[in-house]
Amino acid sequence: MSAIPAAADVLAADLEVLPLPEVAARMGLPVTRVHQLLRDGQLLAERRDGVLVVPEAFLAAGGVVKGLPGTITVLRDQGFSTDEILRWLFTEDESLPGTPIEALRGDRGREVKRRAQAMGF
Repeated sequence: MSAIPAAADVLAADLEVLPLPEVAARMGLPVTRVHQLLRDGQLLAERRDGVLVVPEAFLAAGGVVKGLPGTITVLRDQGFSTDEILRWLFTEDESLPGTPIEALRGDRGREVKRRAQAMGF
């Protein structure tokens, strides 16, 4: 079994995060399926105090926020690391306005993906 990829503790300490068993419970999945989502790049995690956690903002009713997996893929294809992707998703962008993850949650995924694609040029 391959290791589960995770960023260092790069997000704000006050950002709400969930341990993987709680992510699994909220999504109605076994924790092994959450591990697979992380390995497949459909979801991102960071390691806080040795524990893998996922930002709560990545979850929506019924699963992962729409557009998040595609945005992660676009950024990975451009060579961004997990640390860099997490930072970008939670960095304020006055032109959105808000953060890219807030825009994804607000059903503005097309605009977020367009910006992610433009970052590679």
